[in-house]
Amino acid sequence: MIEIVPIDTPSLGDRSYFVTDGEVAFVIDPQRDIDRVLALAEERQVTVADVFETHIHNDYVTGGLALARATAAAYHVNAADPVAFEHDAVSDGDVIEVGARMRVRALATPGHTFTHLAYVLEAPGRPPAVFTGGSLLYGSTGRPDLLGPASTHDLVAAQYDSAHRLARELPDDAEIFPTHGFGSFCSATQAQAEASTIGQEKRANPALTLDEKDYVETLLAGLDAYPAYYAHMGPANSAGPGAPDLSEPPRADAAELRRRIEAGEWVVDLRTRTAFAAGHLAGTLNFGLDGSFATYLGWLVPRGTPLTLLGETPEDVAAAQRELVRIGIDRPAASATGGPERWTGGERPASFPRASFGELAAVRHHRPVVVLDVRRDLEWDESHIDGAVHIPLQDLPRRLDEVPDGEVWVHCQGGYRAAVAASFLAAAGRRVVAVDDEYGAGVRAGLPVVAAA
Repeated sequence: MIEIVPIDTPSLGDRSYFVTDGEVAFVIDPQRDIDRVLALAEERQVTVADVFETHIHNDYVTGGLALARATAAAYHVNAADPVAFEHDAVSDGDVIEVGARMRVRALATPGHTFTHLAYVLEAPGRPPAVFTGGSLLYGSTGRPDLLGPASTHDLVAAQYDSAHRLARELPDDAEIFPTHGFGSFCSATQAQAEASTIGQEKRANPALTLDEKDYVETLLAGLDAYPAYYAHMGPANSAGPGAPDLSEPPRADAAELRRRIEAGEWVVDLRTRTAFAAGHLAGTLNFGLDGSFATYLGWLVPRGTPLTLLGETPEDVAAAQRELVRIGIDRPAASATGGPERWTGGERPASFPRASFGELAAVRHHRPVVVLDVRRDLEWDESHIDGAVHIPLQDLPRRLDEVPDGEVWVHCQGGYRAAVAASFLAAAGRRVVAVDDEYGAGVRAGLPVVAAA
């Protein structure tokens, strides 16, 4: 019996896959922290024989090379990818026998990248399964613009053709297992299901229901900004990243934390936005582990800036390290655990208020405040509060001086990005209120909204 085990990385919106027939296993698109894969192999008492990359990833550092080295597995990468490490070069149509019962066939599916491959699993007694990486996703496709605007037109046309190739060459009951689509910015839109087949996608996926012109126009119109750290992922993956160092970083006391803040380093508080607003070490920045921590920290932090992590427990710091190595931030400069009373060295913790959109609506009747919207451009274009100032979160650190004087009420779509923004504003000495509420509540509260025509 074939078992396909998804390995979710929800903070980055991706899935890897561990596939076994009970004797051997192969892995598709492993993340950097390969201990999760090794634990599955040990638990099932199987050998990892093969590791496959669907493409040179843009949103995370692969664990493929490290996993292949750790298990003596064959490492399959497209022959056309200019990588700097030893590997098994595969091309369209190649078939790899994995053990005695599993065959994996490579299919060229360019679109997300020029050299993208899908892998079709063929095994006795079951429909084919296709690991589609960043090509055909659940109700969507991978975005075609990550290699730059000069390539986008060619890639979006190729993505359409690839989706149709999969639909044409595979039976309707073939199961689909994409890498992207679960929150990753590599997806044009996010997954519309938790499982799917070729037949289901033929009925619902825009790449298969629209004509090419409409598909291209619709997909391109829906693309927005993607994290700045993506620029570093392709080169790192082509060079061949090794296994990460997840050992505990050096501990910092209150004096060292203050010194690092004053030196312009980033001291990051991993606690929830509620806890941070109630009390924190002045000058720290809040990227809570309960949200898209790695995505937004990796997006905003200047590459190479020393990072110090503050968590309630050593386990919180370790979880943050694991998230960061996935995007190539390998070693925090220092860490501290406990809470602000320990981190401030006896000083009173800083704080700022949180509020709802209803409270924002009420306060605007009585006094002027600055309303700062830190959502992305497409969100703003769709609808925004009349009179608000718009600075997307990823631009805020370098545009703080554009925030008008006065008390700033900062909001996003659900609260997480607003909390990050509020911590930057507070660190800069601004009077800030974090709107910790769902954007739709603003309309219900009577705030005047400008909507797209």
